Amino acid sequence: MLDPASILYVDNHVLVVEKPAGVLSQGDATGDLDLLTMAKAYVKVRFEKPGEVFLGLVHRLDRPVSGVMVFARTSKAASRLAAQFKTRAIGKRYVALVEGRCAGEGTQVDYLWKDHLRVRSVGPNHPKGMQSELSWKAVRQRDGMTVLDVQPKSGRPHQIRVQLAEMGHPIVGDFKYGARQPFDGRNLALHSYQLAFDHPTREERCVFAAPPPATWPAWARERIVDDLLA
Repeated sequence: MLDPASILYVDNHVLVVEKPAGVLSQGDATGDLDLLTMAKAYVKVRFEKPGEVFLGLVHRLDRPVSGVMVFARTSKAASRLAAQFKTRAIGKRYVALVEGRCAGEGTQVDYLWKDHLRVRSVGPNHPKGMQSELSWKAVRQRDGMTVLDVQPKSGRPHQIRVQLAEMGHPIVGDFKYGARQPFDGRNLALHSYQLAFDHPTREERCVFAAPPPATWPAWARERIVDDLLA
């Protein structure tokens, strides 16, 4: 069952939750408990639903990443939310704690190729390279690390992780993509702190935010959402 504190919003059409780091978005071959299963159990109990509960998975966060996710409670909502993700009408903002001192702001463009379980940066003429773009802004620095506000413009697998590593600033704890500094075991210092979407049945823009978890250093997480959204 989901921790009630992780529920950010629920109505007849959507369920918005904060995913803990280390939890799968959807079940896989490991058989480990996943967020979708826990969310279905929550809806079943909360609304006293008999039988199987429908809950549409319209996007994912990597297992070691935390942050805001939305599930669809109806097939109509699932279709409309999925269309927004496809057309990039969804607003996604992340906060990343990276290695090294990084200042200013900018845009990073790379061509990414998913080679089995790893994503690689390739040249623009690579036949399988997909153009990937994100904007970033340095927010705080301390202890040889920098907090970055990151907004991906595309939605490639492992995009933020690979592109920040290509900048020379891998995410703390992301040994898969060149990090040297541990974080909290198997997780990464990457958090989806804001998600914005058009409500599937109302003409209303919905915006939800959540700060990084307590596993982050206090200096990197305190008032971070207020500062970033100010």
